[in-house]
Amino acid sequence: MALIAPEELTRRVQELPGWTLEGAALRRMFTFRGFPDAVAFIVRLGFVAEAADHHPDLLVNYKRVTVTYSTHSEGGVTQKDFAGARTADDVARTLGGIQADR
Repeated sequence: MALIAPEELTRRVQELPGWTLEGAALRRMFTFRGFPDAVAFIVRLGFVAEAADHHPDLLVNYKRVTVTYSTHSEGGVTQKDFAGARTADDVARTLGGIQADR
C-alpha cells in the first residue's frame, strides 16, 4: 500500500473531523461515559482491526481512548489508515464516544 502524498494527506485529514496528523500517523482521542464503555470500544475496534489485518495503537486513560493509525511497514499514512479512522469513528459513535478537548 502506497504512502499518501503530503499535500493530499493534509487535505484528507481536514475531511476527518477530530483527527490530527501527528508525525507519520493519524490520531484522535475519544471520551466515553466511563471505563466500561472505553473498554467496549477497544474490544469492538479490535475485532474490526483484526478482520482488516490493520491494527491501531490504543492508549487508555480511564474513560479516554487515544487511537493512532499508521502503516508501519510503509513508514507513514496510507489508505488503510484512513479506512481505520473512519471505522473508529463509526464504532465510537455507536457507543456514545465524543472527541475530547486536548
